[in-house]
Amino acid sequence: MNITAAVLQIAVRIIGPIMIILGLLFWSGNALQLIPLHMLIGITLVLIMWALAVLGAVAGLNLGFVALTAVWGLVIPILGLTQERLLTNSLHWLIQLLHLAVGLVALALADRLAAGIKARSGSSSLSARAA
Repeated sequence: MNITAAVLQIAVRIIGPIMIILGLLFWSGNALQLIPLHMLIGITLVLIMWALAVLGAVAGLNLGFVALTAVWGLVIPILGLTQERLLTNSLHWLIQLLHLAVGLVALALADRLAAGIKARSGSSSLSARAA
């Protein structure tokens, strides 16, 4: 479980900067042809979050935090797929800012959950070795 959490954490740390750079490009009106790639990577992030939520539950982490991460994984595609229809006037930048904030929180939740799984797995494997 420790190795899986570590691999997923690395993936999240690679995905994060890519998504932020793509989002900033879109925000400035550039590279709009890469939106499908941004969406695909976003779906990948959601799947990683759900995998980490399952691992976190199995590892015995705080179920509230695990549930928050899983539910946040639902928020991402809902907002991502509907954002073009929200506040379509001059205030649309607020939706874009909300989208960025939701993504940053998702990255933080996934990273923190992976770290918790690794810490829990590391301590249980150490106690198993000591026994």
